[in-house]
Amino acid sequence: MWVRSEEWELLKAKQRWKYTIGSILLLMMIAIPFLNPVQDHITIPTEWTTYESQAAIPALKGMKDKSEKTSPAFQSQSEKLGSEDIFYQLAGLPIKKTNADYLDDFKVMPGGQSIGVKLSTKGVLVVGHHQVKTENAMVSPGEKANIRVGDIILEVNGKELKKMADMAPIVKESGEKNQDLTLIVKRGKETFETILEPTYDVKDQKYRIGLYIRDSAAGIGTMTFYDPSSHKYGALGHIISDMDTRKPIEINEGTIVRSHVTSIQKGSQGVPGEKRADFSATRDRIGDITKNSPFGIFGKLKGDVSNGLYDRPIPIALSHQVKEGPAKILTVVDGDEVQEYDVEVVSTVPQKHPATKGMIVKITDPELLKATGGIVQGMSGSPIIQNGKLIGAVTHVFVNDPTSGYGVHIEWMLQEAGIDIYKDQIAS
Repeated sequence: MWVRSEEWELLKAKQRWKYTIGSILLLMMIAIPFLNPVQDHITIPTEWTTYESQAAIPALKGMKDKSEKTSPAFQSQSEKLGSEDIFYQLAGLPIKKTNADYLDDFKVMPGGQSIGVKLSTKGVLVVGHHQVKTENAMVSPGEKANIRVGDIILEVNGKELKKMADMAPIVKESGEKNQDLTLIVKRGKETFETILEPTYDVKDQKYRIGLYIRDSAAGIGTMTFYDPSSHKYGALGHIISDMDTRKPIEINEGTIVRSHVTSIQKGSQGVPGEKRADFSATRDRIGDITKNSPFGIFGKLKGDVSNGLYDRPIPIALSHQVKEGPAKILTVVDGDEVQEYDVEVVSTVPQKHPATKGMIVKITDPELLKATGGIVQGMSGSPIIQNGKLIGAVTHVFVNDPTSGYGVHIEWMLQEAGIDIYKDQIAS
């Protein structure tokens, strides 16, 4: 019995030892990812893109050698032009490699000007249905023809629709001849043909199609940037949608003009504010609109435009170069004077692929808060500048907190404008 008891105690001691060793190993496994050197190693990217004049690369801040200096790195020239491999070392041993791509320096003129926007749709946009009064009933020929709100009517009886006024004489002629209309309709990415029967409205004594249609849209926003060499520009930072259908407007042609801010309706919690401005769609034209995308409106200016604050182009920052902290925005609050206001970049997400809402921006300038309450409608496109570089544009306001809103990185607006900042230096 005594021997067996001793063996049992020895077995229990071994089990306790194994349990202790296992617990220590488990704690080490849990703790390792939180160690500064390991965190620094993880956060160092395997690929890094920057400009030649901004050629600083990420440092392993937590890894230090015996002389208390940041762990050194050495580099080797890559076969790809404007590229090199960076090797990080610890105790003389390479521990990580980063491929660094250096772009040619690129600069643009920042905006901030208040602009009027006039868009003409491709075809005519259906924004609603209405009932036509006949001798016997109320009917909607448009609904009967399976036409929905948000559809775009491209052609009628083989004739391309360029404006809303083109529709009335065709409807009148077909109705008097007791002929149906053959419509080519675009719904999303689908295009289809449908037949619509014009119906005589006994109240108005006219032939009707039972549809409300629109061929244009107008509003105000803010210029973000333009390229002084090509005069390509970007503005707004978000897509323009029809106010009734909430669907993106497919443009046939568009124009931007100078606008004059007349007043501000301040924003408050739950109620977004807005700029009110005067502009003429036929006068003071400064450029055209060729694209309406999730990243804003884009086109070409007729010539140089000045914001009165910057007389020279400034560099841009890629999305991973944007930092949380103080910044400035350029915008107009009164008349046509562009002013600079303090903001804070609350958060920013480095993006490898185009995406909207890359930043959250908070207005901190007391003067701007007093005038507007924060971000208001019409401020979309206001350029954001940090450390002398254009980093993006204000795009949206948080309805429940008008002092804050989203911003888009300038990298993606430049891409949408057809400006190649990479110049084929980075392999796709």
